[in-house]
Amino acid sequence: MAFYLAIDQGTTSCRSIIFNEAFEEVSRAQATFPQLFPQPGWVEHDPNVILDTQTATIRRALNEANLTPDDIIAAGITNQRETTVVWNRHTGIPVYPAIVWQDRRTAAFCATLESRGLAPEIKERTGLLPDAYFSASKIKWILDNVAGARAQAERGDLLFGTIDTWLLWNFTKGKVHATDASNASRTMLLNIQTGDWDPVLLELFTIPTSMLPEVYNSHQYYGPLHLDENTIPVMAVAGDQQAALYGQGCTEPGMAKNTYGTGCFLLMQTGKHPVFSEHGLLTTIAWKLNGELHYALEGSVFTAGAAVQWLRDELGLIANASETETITASLSSNDGVYLVPAFTGMGAPWWNMEARGTLTGLTRGTGKAHIVRAVLESIAYQTCDVVRLMEKESSLQLSSLRVDGGATSNNWLMQFQSDLLGINVERSSYLEVTARGVAMLAAGKAADTRKDYHPFRPIQSQETAGTLLEEWHEAVRKALHSS
Repeated sequence: MAFYLAIDQGTTSCRSIIFNEAFEEVSRAQATFPQLFPQPGWVEHDPNVILDTQTATIRRALNEANLTPDDIIAAGITNQRETTVVWNRHTGIPVYPAIVWQDRRTAAFCATLESRGLAPEIKERTGLLPDAYFSASKIKWILDNVAGARAQAERGDLLFGTIDTWLLWNFTKGKVHATDASNASRTMLLNIQTGDWDPVLLELFTIPTSMLPEVYNSHQYYGPLHLDENTIPVMAVAGDQQAALYGQGCTEPGMAKNTYGTGCFLLMQTGKHPVFSEHGLLTTIAWKLNGELHYALEGSVFTAGAAVQWLRDELGLIANASETETITASLSSNDGVYLVPAFTGMGAPWWNMEARGTLTGLTRGTGKAHIVRAVLESIAYQTCDVVRLMEKESSLQLSSLRVDGGATSNNWLMQFQSDLLGINVERSSYLEVTARGVAMLAAGKAADTRKDYHPFRPIQSQETAGTLLEEWHEAVRKALHSS
């Protein structure tokens, strides 16, 4: 039997999962690592702690399955995207902690790019908007603020990588400095039309070309992962959201997945030609296979599971998230109560960072259940807005939406999402679709995993759904007006 190792390096934990040839889980190991917050708005990780933690989980997963490295046909690496590591190519020592994708220290610099009118050109070249989220400004910050870093970089002594590259370089004992196209497309330095590093952007961010990794296919031989005296061939690398898209089987244009977490990450596969958004969606590389680039549109809902946490931690209306399903189902309707959870502004298609959360339609009869229901409904409304925008801008119509993430365990929410969209919402019974996706890439297969899906089919009329969306949009307008 063939076994595949998925190395899943996330924002708060490292995970290693071994799959058999049917991509069924055989074993897993997971461990968290410290989050570092040296200043308000700054988020850092220790790259060496990530490396050690990830390696330990690989060993544990092998031990749990009673396997040796020789039993593993191929390994794949999937990772938190955009997080930035810069290290010395000779010593392997990072010159600064990893600057995490959540870090906002370069927001002011990115705002200057916008004020200089550079946003359209950056978007045309990268599919992205100037933002501290992406790697380019993080690299520049390290070179400008760490003593001696820029001089070392200009001498060719420093290397840059997202976390996949950092792990790969160490796993191969410094022999392979590479990334895949999906991760490279999140740096704001890759020209997504050509698939190459863009000299204009490197000059704009004053980053020496010598720092950058080679850009590989998402599936190809990367090099040997050394584990004691043994090696495992690394055959795939992909950013976490792209790996989830692949793991959900969204390999054809017009197929989409939504991951319901603290926020929501919604990706639609758009084929071999990039689709550029006029309303703030990101254009990204889904994967590169056999030298061909495949693209996706990406939209984010800022506040999804975070609103459920707000119910629990700030309002004390629930003790745990699982209660929301029963509470919500106790009402036959929302009675006109809507929550716009703009706790950190509104994303696509509204794009107003000054908007703040708004609860509308309150009457004397409004109770706890209405507020709980309004939170769940808000997750579905926001997702629907992003889906409709994707359909409009891509001219592709969704026939179904594949979903994963913690909130998908809420049957009421999934049914409501299906009713709003008027299409099937297909929930995977296996939640680790990111890891499974990179295992499939490592195997070079797009396996049929549809046996794992539970479909929620629309039962509500589209007229009713349209009325609810109209009332939601009216609530959004009030939230935007309040800003």
